[in-house]
Amino acid sequence: MKTELFYLLLTAILTGVLWIPVVIGYVVSRGPLTPDNYRTAPTVPLPDWVNRANRAHVNAVENFAQFAAVVLIAQAAGISTPITVICAQVYFYARLVHAVVHISGFGLFMARTALFTIAWIAFITYALVVLQRAI
Repeated sequence: MKTELFYLLLTAILTGVLWIPVVIGYVVSRGPLTPDNYRTAPTVPLPDWVNRANRAHVNAVENFAQFAAVVLIAQAAGISTPITVICAQVYFYARLVHAVVHISGFGLFMARTALFTIAWIAFITYALVVLQRAI
């Protein structure tokens, strides 16, 4: 497996498990679901960390498709360079730390925004390399 696909796999796994803290937070805060909860959602306020965990998961889902598309297009076109490898690695680790920072509520140094930007730059760089090689 090429390195870029490996980091795409890790990113998919990360995105796929980020819902777990949200569910744990819901159950801890509101108790297990009952048949009535399926008809009308509980309105008990959730702790801030649960809301942050939900936003971290949603953000990961929103950003996954573009990254996956570029990695898969590059693989289909046979494009793999040292830059695409580094971009895939940077993207995954920035998204991983972004999720931890987002859920924790750590706000110093605008860490969440900085990590999002780092991941975005890695994605754009990857996409530009693929576009350049495809033309």
